[in-house]
Amino acid sequence: MINPFRKNAKLVLSNGITFHGFSFGAAGTSVGEVVFNTGMTGYQEVITDPSYYGQILTFTYPEIGNTGINLEDSESNKCIKGIIVRNYSSNNSNWRSTMNFDEWLVEKKIIGLYGIDTRALVKILRSNGSMNGVLTSEDKSVEGCLKLIHQTPKMEGLNLSQIVSTKKPYLWRNFSETVFDVRKRDTETSHKLKIVAIDFGIKKSILNRLVSYGCEVLVLPSSSSINDVLDNNPDGIFFSNGPGDPSSVYKGIDLARSLIEYGEIPMFGICLGHQIFGLALGGSTYKLPFGHRGLNHPCGKDHQIEITSQNHGFAIDPDSLSKDLVKITHHNLNDNTVAGLEVNDKPIFSVQFHPEAGPGPHDSDYLFKKFVSLMLERC
Repeated sequence: MINPFRKNAKLVLSNGITFHGFSFGAAGTSVGEVVFNTGMTGYQEVITDPSYYGQILTFTYPEIGNTGINLEDSESNKCIKGIIVRNYSSNNSNWRSTMNFDEWLVEKKIIGLYGIDTRALVKILRSNGSMNGVLTSEDKSVEGCLKLIHQTPKMEGLNLSQIVSTKKPYLWRNFSETVFDVRKRDTETSHKLKIVAIDFGIKKSILNRLVSYGCEVLVLPSSSSINDVLDNNPDGIFFSNGPGDPSSVYKGIDLARSLIEYGEIPMFGICLGHQIFGLALGGSTYKLPFGHRGLNHPCGKDHQIEITSQNHGFAIDPDSLSKDLVKITHHNLNDNTVAGLEVNDKPIFSVQFHPEAGPGPHDSDYLFKKFVSLMLERC
């Protein structure tokens, strides 16, 4: 349902291209990197994924908001800077819904733009790459918006994980109950497996899946030292997803390098954590033209294919990794980028995609079991 008292709004890209539409959600002005997501479902999880921090998100699916907002699906308290859709619905139609989508955006102070040709916008981003832009419902000139864009740093070089990371340790015991969830007794020991998770912008559903596999999770800030980790005597160590440029997460890279050299504790990394592992192993990362953001990315190797959920703008350079140290276990089959790796002769592995799939397919959920199995072998 479209509000008949709609207010004008616009998007101005750094190359000067401007889209005029209408405002929904919060009013005001927001500046950030404009990216797009190809998912057809799960907009609440996507909007609250900390990996999108600092970005303005375009949904390629034409209508967003028709299932409203519920109390369970938010991945964090961190949200995107703005949202762009073709149409939005303020008419809820889902038994789990407790709030109108538009009202929730106002509460979260997320600025929205609708009524533009999102197909044209996505084609621009695919051809020219993701770029900074201004989303505004205020009476700002295009020239004023461009000035604001030029004053805003690009994503390269930004350590945003230090902003979204927890400031103090906390223990997580919640778990997810899903139709495919089999909490096998053979993954349970006389004590729960203790995992230390380094929070670079961790999603709630990742923590839930770890607990569902029989783990107790202690979440530590991204600035934690190796002593902070080892003093807790973990059975396993997890490096989380998060926003920004991985090469700027210096403390996280140093921590990963030290723990990999220590090499006795199983380690698992997802998304930004995967990139940090690559950098700690002597590799390098680079910015993708428009990133991988969606629920339908095929990944695999050796004739095994998984359909995966992804959200990242950087990738590991495969030529920078030493074959003496690392084995590449997965490729993104759309562009052959590195989607998974293992450290040779050590219980350490990582993936570029999201096996917890909040939202998305659950083809890769077995990776949590793999992590648990590595820990059980050493208990």
